[in-house]
Amino acid sequence: QVQLVESGGGLVQAGGSLRLSCAASGFTLSRNAMGWFRQAPGAEREFVAGISWSSGSTDYADSVKGRFTISRDNAENVVYLQMNSLKPEDTAVYYCVAYYSGSYHGPIQVWGQGTQVTVSS
Repeated sequence: QVQLVESGGGLVQAGGSLRLSCAASGFTLSRNAMGWFRQAPGAEREFVAGISWSSGSTDYADSVKGRFTISRDNAENVVYLQMNSLKPEDTAVYYCVAYYSGSYHGPIQVWGQGTQVTVSS
């Protein structure tokens, strides 16, 4: 069964940090671009960050540039999202995704179940 499982969410004060992890099972993600999306209450799901299969290319939403870093370990089949200088507006459910191809500009193949991140002011 192809699956993505996120972990690392939780409650943190503004200015703090969290690192989200996304573990793939049932497939090897080394040839897939990966990404993170988030959805805040009452808002639409939005793109947060993407990384190509080789880690040679990354992209971020303007709202998180300079604060969040996406990375991957293909040997361990894991993708990470390091989140620093967190703000209350970063509060959302964060989803890990795997794209069909090596580029994060294409369609998404798999969604994780999501992990809650709550930033208190």
